[in-house]
Amino acid sequence: MAGRRAADWRFPTPKQAKAEETARRLAEAQRRRAGVTDEDAWWAAVLADPRAETRKPIGSRTLAEIRDSELRVECLKCFRVVALSREEALARYDGGSLWREVAVRLLADGCQQRTGRHEEDGCWPDLRG
Repeated sequence: MAGRRAADWRFPTPKQAKAEETARRLAEAQRRRAGVTDEDAWWAAVLADPRAETRKPIGSRTLAEIRDSELRVECLKCFRVVALSREEALARYDGGSLWREVAVRLLADGCQQRTGRHEEDGCWPDLRG
């Protein structure tokens, strides 16, 4: 048994509490010396978490960032597929071009499904993987 009271084991002893407080103060002093604020430390911990998603969506990547050998874009309305190799895309467009903009240009010659409304006409590129 830990002691006479049932909850004795839950609370640190005065010596343990003093040690924890000293460790907290030392860590805080080191962060201040390094110029790191609590918010910076929080963001660093969040981004270091392996569960954090660090990859950008495919539509917001540049052609230079995409490593697939073949780039494919499909229209969500007429299901037309345009495919080209990565080398061909880099030769045609700048490496800094966004994949979303390149996909819209590739499908720019018009959608096979016409609605008659200017806002809805044109292909809707599917930029998933």
